[in-house]
Amino acid sequence: MNIYLISEYVNRLRKSDIIYYAEKQGISLDKEEVELIYNYIKKDYKTIIYGNPKDILNEIKFKVKPLTYNKIENLYIKFKDKIDMFTKNIREG
Repeated sequence: MNIYLISEYVNRLRKSDIIYYAEKQGISLDKEEVELIYNYIKKDYKTIIYGNPKDILNEIKFKVKPLTYNKIENLYIKFKDKIDMFTKNIREG
């Protein structure tokens, strides 16, 4: 994916965007979880998208509710698969 577009999106990201998206996914976040997720996205989005976010996910795991973490992990897997397919299709053709 175009890193410029992603970086522009992340630069404009607001906490209200995280709350709205979480609610659409059936996730209820408390104020601390919103702050935590927002900060991780702002600071580590390149690792989350392009690298190995295992350490980041392990840190988050113990800072949010278990149900919240499970949903974050499932969403990550879902979107990581989509990103991988998208970049593979670009490379192939």
